[in-house]
Amino acid sequence: MKAQKAISSESMSVRPWLRPTAYWLPEHFVDSAWLTHGAFAAWLIDVLRPRDVVELGTHNGFSCFAFAEAAKRLGHRISIHALDSWEGDDHAGFYGDSTYHAVRSIAGRDYEESIELHRGYFSELRPNFPAACVDLLHIDGRHGYEDVREDYEQWRDTVRDGGVILFHDIAERRDDFGVWRLWEEVAEPGRAFAFEHGHGLGVLAVGDVVHEPLRVLFEAEPADADRIRDDFARLGAVIAEVARIPHLKAEVASLHEVVEMLQAERLRLSDAVVERDAALASLRESTSWKITGPLRAAGRVIRRDR
Repeated sequence: MKAQKAISSESMSVRPWLRPTAYWLPEHFVDSAWLTHGAFAAWLIDVLRPRDVVELGTHNGFSCFAFAEAAKRLGHRISIHALDSWEGDDHAGFYGDSTYHAVRSIAGRDYEESIELHRGYFSELRPNFPAACVDLLHIDGRHGYEDVREDYEQWRDTVRDGGVILFHDIAERRDDFGVWRLWEEVAEPGRAFAFEHGHGLGVLAVGDVVHEPLRVLFEAEPADADRIRDDFARLGAVIAEVARIPHLKAEVASLHEVVEMLQAERLRLSDAVVERDAALASLRESTSWKITGPLRAAGRVIRRDR
């Protein structure tokens, strides 16, 4: 992760929830609905210092890579278990094996010691993880109410006391999204915090809140809670803009190709006009054109008389 910009001590003192890690930029940008939570991902790894992470739903790997990259930069040893069928669903869309292979390639190249991929269905993989074995559980699988409720009920006991559970898409209320319903059921005052940007991200404490920066979030007064949301939304927006740069470069390259095609077509048409004018000039200078001149003149007279 690269730093977004220098942080003033005044900013840190006025906003105690901010840390240098919140200004880091991810190393890997992949298409993801999680992009704007990249700043919070780095901040959370810094604050929580989890030994073990389980992620239910990895897709293109952005959140997984963000967790791993933050730990790598912090020099913090971490084990991230990324679970997914890598088949897709009716919300994320369905896709082939190329997505899985792309995630595996990055994980194996850059995070071999910290990321382990588990391909399968969450319920089938659940027996592989004992109770109280992780510090951070990220739930981002299927988003229907019954689906996310099942994931939560099956996996919540894997989180150790003092750990955190993340719920993505708590702000999505369209179609059959139902994470918001579960969030309203499990969020408790003083133990939960909700981000509204990036489709919404719920942060839920498990057991005692032992990390002071997390307590600042969970116990924030409404005005401070709004400032926290605004700050992380702003930092996330920077990540989203940086992620657009390769796409913008591709668009510019595509536009250059279109301009070159249009210029080539203009030259072709210009050459055709020159050839046409030359042919007409040659025709008018020909003997046959001169001999048939009286006939063309007579034709014009006849048309006028009509």
